[in-house]
Formats: sequence, structure tokens, C-alpha cells
Amino acid sequence: MLEYLFIAFIAIFCIQFIYYIFIFGAFSFSKKKSVQTSFNQPVSVLICAKNEAKNLKKNIPYFINQSYSNFELVLINDCSRDKTLDILEQFQKAHPTKIKIVDVKENEQFWGSKKYALTLGIKAASHEHLLFTDADCKPISEHWITEMVQNFSNKEIVLGYGAYKKIRKSFLNKLIRFETLLTAIQYFSYAKIGLPYMGVGRNLAYTKTQFFSVNGFANHMKIKSGDDDLFINQIANKQNLAICFTENSFTESKPKSTFKDWILQKRRHVSTASHYKPVHKFMLGLFYASQLLFYVVGIILVAFLFHWIVVVSLIFVRFLIQNLVIGFSAKKLNENDLVVLTPLLEIFLIFVQLFIFIKNSISKPHHW
Repeated sequence: MLEYLFIAFIAIFCIQFIYYIFIFGAFSFSKKKSVQTSFNQPVSVLICAKNEAKNLKKNIPYFINQSYSNFELVLINDCSRDKTLDILEQFQKAHPTKIKIVDVKENEQFWGSKKYALTLGIKAASHEHLLFTDADCKPISEHWITEMVQNFSNKEIVLGYGAYKKIRKSFLNKLIRFETLLTAIQYFSYAKIGLPYMGVGRNLAYTKTQFFSVNGFANHMKIKSGDDDLFINQIANKQNLAICFTENSFTESKPKSTFKDWILQKRRHVSTASHYKPVHKFMLGLFYASQLLFYVVGIILVAFLFHWIVVVSLIFVRFLIQNLVIGFSAKKLNENDLVVLTPLLEIFLIFVQLFIFIKNSISKPHHW
């Protein structure tokens, strides 16, 4: 039995080696550079908000003060019940030429659908090139629009990085940011090797033409989540997509402050993965399974001292490769403080993801 486990462990190590070196390494070891083009076409920045009055009041000035010369803000009020619409109208009154409001009313057919609200916003947008973020996000630089849209010079889709605010002395904050970092490493890496599978709505751009060429969100309108990842999974390919990870292109959001809220958020995010293309589901599933089994089988073999020198050596090599890949990626995405905690955060995250998988298999998340 232990002999078979040892052979399985070798195979699992090889799988992890391939993922970290040949897939994630495509992003990790790539050069970080700005795209220097003369792109100066008008851009519509879309922000969909539902009961986000407080965040909008704080964050809209960061968008208004962007250095890009030709853009409009399309602010979508998605059936809010707080003072969201009042806040939007106050900003529009102060900046009438820059801000357009789309006030979405409740619709029984599309009740509670962010995709419906976004569709109305996209239709109302004046320009071909669209840049998306969320109401609880802010650009970390006045050059955010400039950095993101430069990639439109020869592509129709741009994936950006949506960071979370750093909170000192918070393990949950580090775990959230580590999960966000790993997700970014994956979607940037898959894009690099020509298999793009998702983006994040906190920092994402595409053209109107791309949106309407597939009838928008029609293929997955009934799925509550997925206005970002499912749409990109549907339309993106090696030819039409670019990634942008220059520091001035990042957005920043305030993370969840309790494990309960974060788990609920991740449950609905994970629930869309079952609708990905088969190749993406296989590759993502294989990576997670190899992560989990690497620890489980490795611990069993070490506990029984079965070829323990070889096993411990492979564990060390795997951690070394992992730290190099995550370290280079973290440096690109300004998440350096997470690298030293990688083993602890990874183990914790593996079991959180296992819990979410089991929970979602029993019952689907209903709160959006």
C-alpha cells in the first residue's frame, strides 16, 4: 500500500512541478512593462452599484480625477434602497459633462440580476471601449484608465488586477489577499499560455462590439453571478485578450471583515466555475486535487517513514519552486508581505476551499 502511495506522490509532485514552472511561470517570470501606444480614443467607465451610497461618496472622486483626457463615467443604480441614487445625482450635478446615470428599476423577469443592470449600462454608454470596476473599488493611481486602455491598441479584452486593502495584524486579511493573489496568478498565467478563462469585475475592460457579438450575458443570464468570469470564459481567446499588471493599473477594494461574509462571497464565486469550459474545469480541478493530495499523501508517507528522505526532499523542492513563483508574482502585484506565510496560508486555503466545495454540493448559495 505504501509503495503505491509513494508512486502516487511522485506523480503528484510532477503535476505540481508542471503547473508551477510551465503554467504559472509563464506569468511569474514574465517581464513587467507598460504598453506604450498612442491610444487616445474615448472610454466609458462603468460602475454598477446596489446600496453603495457610502462607498460611492468616498470613491467616485478617484474616478473623476483620472488623468485620461477623454472618458465618461456611467454610474448604474441597480434598484438601490439606500441613498445611492441621491449620491449619484449630486456628483452628476457637479460634473454634468462627465457623468451619466442609468437608474435601473425592478424587473420581475430579471429580479436581482446585476447582469441586467450592466446590460442597460453598456447600452447607455456612449463609447466603444468599456472599462469596468465595482462601487467598493478605487483606482490606486490617477493613471488607471490610461494604463488599462493602452492595451486596446491591438486587443478587445483587457484583464487587470483588483487588489484588496492591506489591514495590519489580520490573518483573515492576509488569507483573502493570498487567495486573490493565487487567483490572479492563475488567470494571468492561463491567459499567457493562450487559455484565458476568467477576469475580475473589479478591473476589467472590453469593447461593445465583443459584448454584443455574443448577445451579452444571454447564455448565462439566469446564473446570478458570473458577469465577469463567465463572460470572459465565453468570449476570450489568445488573439483578442491582453493582460495588464503595471502598478498604476491596479484597483483596490475593502475586503470582508468576517470569515462568515468572506465564505459566503467565495461560495457564490466558486458556484460559477461549474459553468466553465471543460478544459478549464479539468485544469483547475487537477491543480486543486494535486495540492490537496500532495499534503495528504506526503504526511502519510513521512508518518510511516517510508522513503522519508526522498519524500522530504521533494516537499522541500516543491516549496522552493512554489515560493519562487509566488514570490516573483507577488512582487509584480505588490503583495510581497504574503510570501513568507505561503505554506500556512496555502494549507488553510486548501481546507477552506474543500469546505466550500462540500457546502455548495449540499446547497447552493442564495444571497447575492
